[in-house]
Order: sequence, then C-alpha cells, then structure tokens
Amino acid sequence: MSIRPWRDIQRKKTRKIKVGNVEVGGDSPISVQSMTNTLTTDVKATVNQIRSLENVGADLVRVSCPDEESSLSLKNIVKEVNVPIVADIHFHYKRAIEAAESGASCLRINPGNIGKPERVREVIKAAKNNGCSIRIGVNAGSLEKELLEKYGEPCPEAMVESALNHVKILEDNDFFEFKISCKASDVFLAVAAYYGISDACDYPIHLGITEAGGMIPGTIKSSIGMGSLLWAGIGDTIRVSLSADPVEEIKVGFNMLKSLNLRHRGVNIISCPSCARQNFNVINTVGELEKRLEHITTPMTLSVIGCVVNGPGEAKETDIGLTGGKSHQIYLDGEKHHILREGNMIDHLVELCEKKQKELLSKS
Repeated sequence: MSIRPWRDIQRKKTRKIKVGNVEVGGDSPISVQSMTNTLTTDVKATVNQIRSLENVGADLVRVSCPDEESSLSLKNIVKEVNVPIVADIHFHYKRAIEAAESGASCLRINPGNIGKPERVREVIKAAKNNGCSIRIGVNAGSLEKELLEKYGEPCPEAMVESALNHVKILEDNDFFEFKISCKASDVFLAVAAYYGISDACDYPIHLGITEAGGMIPGTIKSSIGMGSLLWAGIGDTIRVSLSADPVEEIKVGFNMLKSLNLRHRGVNIISCPSCARQNFNVINTVGELEKRLEHITTPMTLSVIGCVVNGPGEAKETDIGLTGGKSHQIYLDGEKHHILREGNMIDHLVELCEKKQKELLSKS
C-alpha cells in the first residue's frame, strides 16, 4: 500500500559508515541489532544464538569480549555466522586489538577509557588495519568521574560532553568510521542526550534505552523513548534492550520500525483487541498466526478483525484482510474477493500470505 506524505518521516542525513557489509547512516535502512547472552567462550552456544537472531532478521549482533579467551573466540564465531559482529569492549585496549584481529566488524568502546594516548592509537590502528568501525558507547551509568564532579549527576549535558570528548580522540587520530550512542535507563535523560548529540554532529547514531526492563515494561519504555527519536528523524541503528530472549529484541525492534513506516519486514498484522462483537476468537487466532507467519520475510499487511464494524475499512487498507461474520469475508488488495464458509481460518490465511509472498517476489 502507498505511504501518505503525512506518514513520511524525514530522517536526519548523517555520515554513512560500514559495519562489515551493513551500511549505517546516510540513506541506509535503519539496522536492527541485539546482543548475545551466552558465554562467548562457548562458541557453539554463541553461534547458535546468533543464527537464531539472523533467522528473525538481525542486521548486526554484539558479543561480549571481557577477557582474552572471549576476544580470541571471535575467530571461530565469525566464520560460522552471516551477520557482522560487534565486539563489546570495556577498558582493556588489548581486548579491542584482539577482537579486531579476530574478525569483529565493529568495536563498541569508549576511547577515553582505554588509557594512555599511545594505547588509543594502537586500537585505532588495529581498527583501520582490519576494516573495523567503532561505536562510541556513552552510558549514563558509567560517566567519567570528572564529568560527574562537574555536573553533579548524570545529565544530558554530561553525556553529550562525554561523547564529544571521545569523538575528538578519534578525529585527532584521523579516524571517522564510527557511530555514537548516548544511552540511559531514564527515558527523559536518554531522549534529551540523543537530541543533544544529534544537534552537535553528523555521525550516525545508535539508539537504545538501556536496562529498559522485562518484556512488557521494556518494550513500552523503548517504544516511547526510541519511537519519539525515530519520529523526529534521529537514529540510524537500534537495539531494544530487554530482560528477555534476545530474539524478542529483534522482533520488537522491527515492529517499532514498522509502526513508523521506517522499515518493513514480514507480515504486519492489524487486529482488533477483541470484544463481545467478535465472531471468532481473535486473540487465539492472532497468536497462532504470529507463530505460523514468522517464516515470511516479504513485507505485507494482514488485517484480522472480528466483526463488520471496522473490518471492511481495515481490510481495504491491507494486502489481505479478514472480516468476521457468520461467514468470513476475505479481501485481497483492498477488494472483496471471496467468502470463507468452511475450513481452517488460520490455514487459509497462512496460505494466502505465502501466495502473496511468491507474487511479490516474482515482481521484484
């Protein structure tokens, strides 16, 4: 379906960098990423989790490298996966060098926390030699002592100043392949910091509300904070931080982008909240459809509405629609197509979606 002008978000034009084979910034699609929670030294478990993230559409995956064994394990991990790997580094410059040499596509690091200038130069040299980009990762919970003393507490100004201090280190060393994040668990603090860094430079921005919480509260906090920034055109890559299976982070991230018409992947189901007017069990039907349609990656819309009050109107705006009644009306491309009088409703809708995917792929 066409996108109306009033739904078209004007993204801020940032510099474009590459994280492996994924472009970030500029006019590139907003990438969705998550992070493994397996021990990096357990190569098999880590590879399996990365593959599960790939299956739901992850563009990038971050992996912790807290020690030498972990950073060296990346050599075996990157050979077994398809997505670029971001190495999560804190404090120790040798871990960053090892990760770059082991095949990481990006280093999540704060240059100012590495230590002496010569150590920073060594990390930058390793990044250059191995085609690594860098993410400057500012977090309200780990701001530099001098900035906390200056401002008295974590605040947007302190976070932006921290980010710009790290930016200067990289720029002074003639390195520009980097992106920036300014995360906080407080939505207001994070949003204000992101607005500040977006105004201050044109480097690509990684969005996240850190330590957002469990599945439901974390999704809500992330959607409010990241959604408002994305709506304002800020953000080139995102991670939804949830105390949940990392696969759920990718699913929520894509649904967030779908809601804002910023990126589409798979079936976008429009369904009613269920009420006494429903002519079938909408909740169970949609829950089953979500599982059965996970294999479809081609963007399309499906409306599943329990009665004729809103069903026809929603169906006219979707690729495939079902309006509940004594017999269910099926719409294709916004037009009435046929009546479903018997047979399994879920099987029928899955079949229609699979047929639509083949149709769309044949045209592409």
